[in-house]
Amino acid sequence: MTIKTHASSSSRIVADLSLLLAALLWGSSFAAQRAAALSGGVYLYNGVRFLLGALFLLPFLLFSKSDLRHITPRAWLGGGLAGLALFAGSSFQQFGMQYTSAANAGFITGLYVILIPFFMAFIYRKAPRGLVWGASVISVIGMFLLSTGGKFALSVGDAWELMGALMWAAHVLIIDRVTHHLDLPVLAILQSSVCGVLSLLLGIFYEQATLSTLNGIWWAVIWTAIASIALGFTLQAMGQKVAPAADAAIILCLESVFAALFGWIILGEGLTAIQTLGALLMFAAMLVVQISNFSINSNGVKDLSRI
Repeated sequence: MTIKTHASSSSRIVADLSLLLAALLWGSSFAAQRAAALSGGVYLYNGVRFLLGALFLLPFLLFSKSDLRHITPRAWLGGGLAGLALFAGSSFQQFGMQYTSAANAGFITGLYVILIPFFMAFIYRKAPRGLVWGASVISVIGMFLLSTGGKFALSVGDAWELMGALMWAAHVLIIDRVTHHLDLPVLAILQSSVCGVLSLLLGIFYEQATLSTLNGIWWAVIWTAIASIALGFTLQAMGQKVAPAADAAIILCLESVFAALFGWIILGEGLTAIQTLGALLMFAAMLVVQISNFSINSNGVKDLSRI
């Protein structure tokens, strides 16, 4: 089924700002995730923080006008698939961070930006605009310069991060398909709960972990539960109600820029000239896409294909 969505310039600005804020929150959480990964825990850490994130969102569901009785089984399935992609992506990412540098992890994870146009062209037979392809390439080059400083050394963990990038690309595409069929609180809680329950079960039975395992990193659990999960993934879904998946990915990749910015502010980690150039290239890629969107809106509304 195809739904024609008429996105005005003002609604697109709000959507893009939502995605930009999500990228900022994810970037601010990167240091916390790195600290948790170095503690050795993966599944229990992910399970607790995602379930806490769902719990923080519960009041929004209770005070919303969401009617769960009218949600179709297909919509429930879509939300569940989003949770599965979230579980896979977060697990691969945490595993990778145990064996690779934060710089490599940031760059490889961000490769989902370039993967999404390929997925859309191959799976949906829907090739993005030429400017999106160009902006994707520019953003990946910028991300490489920002995250690695121009030096890239492969490690065992890089393979995990690459698998994670595939799952993050799948997650963005799934959200693009289901966000019009589930209210935002329902979608956010459903995907976080699926991811949290699966992670918690594996943490208990596979890692044989207990809550005492999280001693010393509870700050990382709580911060990522609020900023990255409860707020970040909700803002992502809000933005993707309007913004196409390929465009959204380019904005969301600015997570790497904000991670570097917070590293400078909080940890005193400075940026080299090459890293600064990388950040500027990523911002330029986002601006190229936004300028092209406003051009489209000025000449007529744009049709977005949905489920």
